[in-house]
Formats: sequence, structure tokens, C-alpha cells
Amino acid sequence: MWDEKIEAMPLEELKKLQLRRLKKLIKFAYERNEIYHRKFDEQGIKPGDIKSLEDLSKIPFLTKDEMRNYYPFGLLCVQLDDCVEVHASSGTTGKPVVDVYTKKDIEIWADVMARSLWANGMRRNDIMQNSYGYGLFTGAHGFERGAHRIGALVIPVSSGNTKRQINIMKDFGVTCIACTPSYALYMAEVAEEMGLCSDDFKLRLGFFGAEAWSDEMRRKIEEKWNIRACEHYGLTEIIGPGVVSECEEKRLHINADHFLPELIDPKTGERIEEGEGELVFTTLTKEAFPAIRFRTRDIASYSEEACDCGRTLPIQSRIKGRSDDMMKVKGVIVFPSQIEEAIIKAGGSENYQIVKKKEKEMTTLIVRVEAEDEGIAKRIEGEIYTMLNLHIPVEIVKPFSLPRSEGKAKRIVEE
Repeated sequence: MWDEKIEAMPLEELKKLQLRRLKKLIKFAYERNEIYHRKFDEQGIKPGDIKSLEDLSKIPFLTKDEMRNYYPFGLLCVQLDDCVEVHASSGTTGKPVVDVYTKKDIEIWADVMARSLWANGMRRNDIMQNSYGYGLFTGAHGFERGAHRIGALVIPVSSGNTKRQINIMKDFGVTCIACTPSYALYMAEVAEEMGLCSDDFKLRLGFFGAEAWSDEMRRKIEEKWNIRACEHYGLTEIIGPGVVSECEEKRLHINADHFLPELIDPKTGERIEEGEGELVFTTLTKEAFPAIRFRTRDIASYSEEACDCGRTLPIQSRIKGRSDDMMKVKGVIVFPSQIEEAIIKAGGSENYQIVKKKEKEMTTLIVRVEAEDEGIAKRIEGEIYTMLNLHIPVEIVKPFSLPRSEGKAKRIVEE
């Protein structure tokens, strides 16, 4: 473990630490930020009212739309002069969500990322090719900071120029790759076109996140590159990557000493103790931009059961999907990751699109998949039916006819 004192802390001790930090955070935000001050007053809440972790439910949620409304620095709880860095989301659906960091925030970020990468198996003698896009996006910077904290060598190549990526990976003896899972498969496709296979590389670990991906896609990446593919989960609104660490048992441990998790019913907002629901996070140690009860819209399950790796940090499942991406087709809830799993299980390509059409109140789906063999359509339709009990038509399109992504893949298109 990177920090055994925290990662193997008895659960009751962890909850005491969380409560101490939560009380300090609520007082800090109430006194330092007029938006939080007003939100608490409107609910009739004073910092002294937070006496237990359960009392957190008295506080209203923070949403992405709110954060956009407070653009750029509305939630700042320190002086801008005390901040050293800023990051932001892409802003493709409106104003970007901004996150600002003090020096202490950056140190915490480096530490939770080192904890995550160490749990994946990274060590000081590793060489990591960082193929996440640099810029305002948090991904590349988080992975770089964690690798630096461990002492590994980082190649900050960023995304794009895929043939160059392949050559660097081979020539520099890269042992770890960090990128989106869809880009990892695209790089494998390009490497094959260049006449290369996994034996031509020294890769052993892959660090993948920033988009939902199925277990089948994980297996395909591991097979193509002959590596262990590791899951990473985080959000710009919280800190970036580093919210969750995947252990050697392939279980996702929440770094709950810094990020307090809750599970809620996505429709009612009511808390769920254990089971499946929407993840909500509160940053317990962020100084510049603390997020209190941020609704992630990510659907997962939560558990406090023991893990064979020895870590006592609570466990979340892999993200099943986003409540925003949840589609109801003939009364059945469908997530894109379920369709991806069915496609790959049936032997289909990871290059696909889900075409969503709405006629009056009825949503219909068509799945387009790249393939040479038209006959695979029936097999994919059969897998989808087995999984979802839905008949969804599959259209086969020519290889390389669907757009490729060097970042987050766009899986759903509306027509």
C-alpha cells in the first residue's frame, strides 16, 4: 500500500476522521463563501448543526448546472492570490465547470493519484506514456502528478498523432500507458496496421478512465496489448482522477479520507445505505473549491465489505452508466455500456454507434457496428436480447467508416 495507515484504517476510525473533516469543511465554506452561506441559510442550517455524518443529508445538493451558473470562481473559498492552478471541463454543453487549486490541493491530488497508481502496480522504475490530452482537462495532469510522486519516468506526449505514439511507445520502452480505453483500442488497431504486435512492446500496465467501458472492453484491451488494464475514476468537479483506486483484486476503493461518498436514488434524491444508485461526493480537504454534496449522475453500487487486498476503504462498483445517458426503451432501462458488452461478447468490433430516435413519446434504438461479416448482426441482436430482453436492430457498416476518437468516444448519436 502507498499509505497503509489510511488505506487499512479500521472503518470506525475512518468515519471519525471523516466527521472531523466534514465539520471543519462546513464551517470553512459557510464563513468563506457567500453562495454556500446563502444555501445553508435558506435551508436553516448552521455549521453547528452538523453533528454526525448522517446530518450531511440536511445540506442541499450541488449540481453541474449550478457550478456552471457560478462560473468561473463563484465557489472560491480562498483568495485567488492563494491559488496556483485552474482546470475546467470541455464546456461542450454550456459554460465549462471550473476547478481551482491551492498548493495544498495540488499536493493532495498528487498523493491520491500516487496511491491509485501504486495500487495498480506502478513503481519507480516504470516509464509511463501519458496519452491523455493536456490542457485544461484534469486527466493528463493528475496521472503525471501521481507518477512523479512515485518517481516514475513520464513521457508527456498528450493525445493525437497516433503513429508517433506507437513509435514512442516502442522506442522508449514504455511500460505503462495512460489514456481513454477507446483510444487504447484505436492505438492497437493502428499498431497492427504498422505490422506490430504486443510482443514488440514492453507494456505491462494501462491506466484507463474518463469514459464508461464494459468488462468485455477491458478484456479486449488486455488481450490486444497483453497488459493489466486498470480502472480510474474521478471528476473535474471533485479534483480530477484520484477519487478511486483499483486494487489487485480489481475492486475500486474510494479514497474516502478525502472524498466522502453517498449513494442516492437518482429520482427522489433519498439516501441509500448500500446497493445501487447515484454517487454523490463531498470533498473533505479541498481548500480553493470545495464541492459539498455534488451529484455526479454516475450510477454505481457501494459497499463497506472487507476486501482480500487488505484495504478497508469503501468499495464502489464500476460505473454502470450515467443517469443522463439512461435510456428507457419499451419500459426497459438501457445503458450504453450494456450494449457495448453485448457487441463485444458476440465477437463484434469495439467501433460502434448507438443511434437514438424519438417518435412522439417513444424512444427507439439502432446499433451500428463495423464488420466485414454481415452475419454477425444476428449474433449481436441475440446477445442484446439475452441481456436486456429487447429486440434492437443492428446495422453492419464497413470497417473504418465510423469516426475514431483520441479522447472520449461519442457513442450515442441522435437522428
